[in-house]
Amino acid sequence: MNYDLNQFVGQKEEKNATTKALRKLLALIDDERQRLILAFAAILVNSVLTLVSPILIGRTVDQYVQTKQFDGILRNAAILLGVNAVALVTNYLQTRLMGTVGQRTLFKLRNAVFNKLQELPVAFFNQNKAGDLISRINNDTDKLNQFFSQSLMQFVGSIFIMFGAGLFLLFIDLPLGAASLAPALLVWVFTSLVSAWVKRKNAASLKSVGNLSAEVQESLTNFKVIVAFNRRDYFRKHFAEVNQDNYRTAIGAGLANNVFLPVIGVAANLGQVVVLTFGIYLISKGAFTIGLLVSFLAYITNFYNPMRQLATIWANFQVALAGWDRISHLLSLQTNLQPVAHSAVEPDAALLSFRQVSFRYPGGTDVLHNITFDLERGKTYALVGPTGGGKTTTASLIARLYDPTSGTVLLDGRDIRGYTAEERSRKIGFILQEPFLFTGTVRENILYGNEAYHKYTNEQLETVIRDANLTGLVERFDQGLDTKVQTVGDSISLGQKQLIAFMRAVLRNPELLILDEATANIDTITEQLLDEILQNLPASTTRIIIAHRLNTIETADEIFFINAGEVTRAGSFNDAVDMLMHDKRVS
Repeated sequence: MNYDLNQFVGQKEEKNATTKALRKLLALIDDERQRLILAFAAILVNSVLTLVSPILIGRTVDQYVQTKQFDGILRNAAILLGVNAVALVTNYLQTRLMGTVGQRTLFKLRNAVFNKLQELPVAFFNQNKAGDLISRINNDTDKLNQFFSQSLMQFVGSIFIMFGAGLFLLFIDLPLGAASLAPALLVWVFTSLVSAWVKRKNAASLKSVGNLSAEVQESLTNFKVIVAFNRRDYFRKHFAEVNQDNYRTAIGAGLANNVFLPVIGVAANLGQVVVLTFGIYLISKGAFTIGLLVSFLAYITNFYNPMRQLATIWANFQVALAGWDRISHLLSLQTNLQPVAHSAVEPDAALLSFRQVSFRYPGGTDVLHNITFDLERGKTYALVGPTGGGKTTTASLIARLYDPTSGTVLLDGRDIRGYTAEERSRKIGFILQEPFLFTGTVRENILYGNEAYHKYTNEQLETVIRDANLTGLVERFDQGLDTKVQTVGDSISLGQKQLIAFMRAVLRNPELLILDEATANIDTITEQLLDEILQNLPASTTRIIIAHRLNTIETADEIFFINAGEVTRAGSFNDAVDMLMHDKRVS
């Protein structure tokens, strides 16, 4: 399955995807319906009050200003003050309500994106950069928050005011109103033509932000290597490239987002010229009053000013929609490691079996081809072979980090796909070549994913550690179980990280334990201690050791040589050494 988030989507597919995305977006805020209704009611009241003011001013001019009735002027001024005060309160209410909706939506959306990432397989993270995913969680979701908390209510309010102002213009004088609104058709046609282009520009800008984030994350993660090899020039060159791309796309998005304003400005000016020209003409003919002309000009302003706001809001909407497309694309992904229905269990089966298994990575050739072998309970197996031969891939298939392209992997005589992730992780322990730890303490890290000991006190946990012969490893840390662990920096060495990963796996008491170069960064004395711990595991525990150092596989019951898509039983330790040496000579 292709999990590349940057893959091309055709125009028709993009339109269908956008429609589905909008439906999902509306579903996301469905439980905010009550707040939205209250906010819309506040906006409606605010819009009505805004539209009342011009007609009130016009009547005041005609009835009281021209006749110099100051009591009427003061009375209408008080009414106008009250209208504006109520409008201020309703504006505050809708801002507060929508701010809450925006923040709650942001919270739920970030949770949804992060939870989706937890569901996706390893293949997804191999095909997408971490920095781009971080940008989707932080930047793209924030664009949606800004739209909901700020732009949406302005958008709705502007629509209400524009619609009401247009009705008032037509009601006061139909021909003059129609003539003053005619330039708005120019804006509507222009908006229809360029909206898709604006969205594409914003999508490209968001993508470049993700690429920039990915480049910074990758460069900072590997900065020690950059300094060691004195390749800051490489860092600067690549950063300059993505930064230039981000600058170029940001300029393009900025121009696209502001392209509506001059067009709307021209339309508004045309509308005002029409009103002034024909309004003054009608006044000279006695068919119009000065007060109505004042009201008309106010309503023209109330019609075209919201249209200017809509231009900015529409650009924000396009940004939010582009961000939502990126988010919804991620949310629509499904893991290809779905559990299957319970299959028949083979009686007296080996602990783990490969049955004609083949595997290839997306877009690549077969890494393994038609492999069949069995692993018995309680034995130690070693996987050896040249770099890139398929050892780690074989281990990944055993742990179901991937599914075979063809064939079947059986665990306890049952298709491994029939186990839930929880069942499988209880049976299989995996110590990775590059262990991942969380910021916290040694205790928190060795208990990660192990519910059995979560409520244990330090004294109870120390007893468990002593029974598992792990006390010697804990003593390698200055403050024991309370030693601080940082995911970045050098608070502990890589070898110590591997010790924590080792303890984390052993304490789970797995039926099958995979060690992928687990002793690569550990000194010889500690390696001997780890070997003793492995030997003291329950007799039923099966061990799979992937190693390049030959001394680590001397005690293996059976050795498999993996290379060029084939898995061959190597027989004895000496036979394995001969195969490795022969393979080096051939290559």
